[in-house]
Amino acid sequence: MSSLGLSSSALAETIAETVLEGFNKHFRIFQKITAGAMGRYETEDWMAERDASRKRILFYDKRADEAVETLREIFGPALNEMTIWKQVKVLYIMLLHDHKQPELAETFYNTVFCRMFDRTYFNNEFIFVRSAVSTEYIESDRPAYHVYYPAKLGLRTTIRRVLKSCHFTLPFEDMQRDVHRITRALSEGFRERPRKAHLNFQIHVINAIFFRNKAAYVVGKAINEYDIFPFAVPILNNGDGALYVDTLLLGENALNQLFDFSYVYFMVEHPVPSAIVHFLQGLMPTRTKEDLYSAIGYHKQGKTDFYRDFLHHLTYSDDELIAAPGIPGMVMAVFTLPSYPYVFKVIRDRFAPPKEMSRKEVEGKYQLVKEHDRVGRMADMMEYSYVALPKSRFSVELLEELLDTCESSISCDSLGNLIIKHVYIERRMIPLNIELEDADQERIDGLIRGYGEAIKELAAANIFAGDLLFKNFGVTPLGRVVFYDYDEVVYLTDCHFRKIPPPRFPEDELASEPWYSVGANDIFPEEFASFLLGDPRIRKAFLKYHRDLLEVDFWIDKQEKIRKGILEDVFPYPQSVRFTRP
Repeated sequence: MSSLGLSSSALAETIAETVLEGFNKHFRIFQKITAGAMGRYETEDWMAERDASRKRILFYDKRADEAVETLREIFGPALNEMTIWKQVKVLYIMLLHDHKQPELAETFYNTVFCRMFDRTYFNNEFIFVRSAVSTEYIESDRPAYHVYYPAKLGLRTTIRRVLKSCHFTLPFEDMQRDVHRITRALSEGFRERPRKAHLNFQIHVINAIFFRNKAAYVVGKAINEYDIFPFAVPILNNGDGALYVDTLLLGENALNQLFDFSYVYFMVEHPVPSAIVHFLQGLMPTRTKEDLYSAIGYHKQGKTDFYRDFLHHLTYSDDELIAAPGIPGMVMAVFTLPSYPYVFKVIRDRFAPPKEMSRKEVEGKYQLVKEHDRVGRMADMMEYSYVALPKSRFSVELLEELLDTCESSISCDSLGNLIIKHVYIERRMIPLNIELEDADQERIDGLIRGYGEAIKELAAANIFAGDLLFKNFGVTPLGRVVFYDYDEVVYLTDCHFRKIPPPRFPEDELASEPWYSVGANDIFPEEFASFLLGDPRIRKAFLKYHRDLLEVDFWIDKQEKIRKGILEDVFPYPQSVRFTRP
């Protein structure tokens, strides 16, 4: 009998039920705020949508902490009987038999357990290192997708039904026009394949709207015999009480860009998230489960699936962890496994001049980015604590660097593992400075155009990168330029943009110190040219596309719009593919 007067089996069952109740509460609240996206979209309450996105990111940790507190209040010292927890896990699995979100509930269980016990217990006996419950074919009252048969209904009638099935309360400003445009775009997309409609001509549409920023997306696929065409239809609010279709995004590449890791998470309300992820994987086979769970807001599940996949990859590879290519960071030690497309960032113990900040400030910058709308220009990151990696997999040079510059974050255990107390993990990209080195003028033009667009889109989202050097930006596999070094990131509205005053005397321009005062948040845009545009080829491209970034007026105008609550449109697809509106 336990100290509560319960048998060990009864105690284990009650603990398991308590943890699951904690998860169910979390999921209900998560779904409630997600379901509110429709109302915020139709009323154009974009600031509320950003606030909801930020709150939703923070909900998980709050609910996990509440669950830990509840367990300790109810069970007290009985929780420390570790033999009980093996039974708890078995009984928890039984509770998940008919659950609609078993994989999310397993991850929640892991979080709660790991917040109460030492990492020596972080194995499959006590937590779900491997998933124990299949998410295949989970049924619910609400199907994951609808199927339409254009060969029977006609393509235009089918598209009209798809749009009507979204259940918007606002009308379309001209649905007939939008249906015609989608039909024409689909037909043009089919041109390279046989256009004949086969008996097996279907359209599958996910039974949930994807909301992000100022757009709603209908996502699905067209099937014509053996040909599959993934698609997404962005629907925008015209600001006058009506909706319109902005374009048709057709093909795997277009979908990959829409679900890129540099965007903030979609609001997608559905009782079976695994069914949504499974459908999306069919549209984008190269995207992993961790990518897609994160993309629809289940960031913690994305972390769980990433770690499982990474451990599996370590088992079936033998290359060494090495310092990441590029200029070493002053704040972060960055390393990578060449055979795995991610980088690992550990905060150094000491920062070389001119960096003047604390570890806590750096962590605060990364938290700011985690909670903020990244508008597709800041890489998503996963944050982990006490990560165990085989010491034998570190190159000698990397191990020496970590032990020398990150000693307070590193320890070793008796099993031959290197334990990293705190690490950020991001997608590996080619640093922009490296990509520019051997590029021809046409390639430089494209990269610098993307670089400036990244800075401008971040500014529209109230983000100033701080350090604009090319080494702090990367090029994604899709060719987008993305910012990834966050230790100097600040809100744009906290900056003071100034013009450099004219020199008082001729000697002022030769002095080693400026002849004008410089405050902590002062930014002088005209100085950007001196440290960015030394290469004539880069200067030519920059001045061609982004001369305005060197002007104070550009930055002040952005600040004024933000302070007035004006959120600019930033689209995750090229302007060139948008339908023309009258």
